[in-house]
Amino acid sequence: PDITVHGPMMKPAVWTWDQANGGQFANINRTIAGPTHDKALPVGEHPLQLYSLATPNGIKVTILLEELLEAGHDAEYDAWLIDIGKGDQFGSGFVAVNPNSKIPALMDHGNGQRVFESASIMLYLAEKFGGAFIPKDASKRTEMFSWLFWQMGSAPFVGGGFGHFYAYAPIKIEYAINRYAMETKRQLAVLNRHLADKDWMAGGEYSL
Repeated sequence: PDITVHGPMMKPAVWTWDQANGGQFANINRTIAGPTHDKALPVGEHPLQLYSLATPNGIKVTILLEELLEAGHDAEYDAWLIDIGKGDQFGSGFVAVNPNSKIPALMDHGNGQRVFESASIMLYLAEKFGGAFIPKDASKRTEMFSWLFWQMGSAPFVGGGFGHFYAYAPIKIEYAINRYAMETKRQLAVLNRHLADKDWMAGGEYSL
């Protein structure tokens, strides 16, 4: 896309939110937490209730649940669409499961446990089903955790940073695009170098 170069801005002493400058997501961007409306979450027939969307981050838990089922675990679940474009994540029911209003979120009605953040949900499910997809060897397990949390820390640069400023920002800011494109390429280089001589990310086996 065309890149518009903007001059230096005056930094205010106290920043205030101007929704008119929010771009494509102005209708759901907010500066405060908590629900915007009352809306109960649907609940299906299984103890595990997944509330998510088919975004790169949202599908992680769905993939793991399907892998657990394929491996023979009793991981049946109900999946419910949370339309973040319409602000479903700010409904009272969803905020009760995830106070940060982000997908995915999981409710385990078998024990009344809520779980949010994708890595936390995956670890919860793996441990719930006997340590599935977690290496038993301590060194391999530690390596797996390192890469799992590397992904959690790196992905926001790719999606939240580069994806936003390159594709969704209402104005194209050259510095922001260059900054996040550089970091995205660096993170992909880390991944490429690591997998150059390996079939799996950690421990020589298929894992979280």
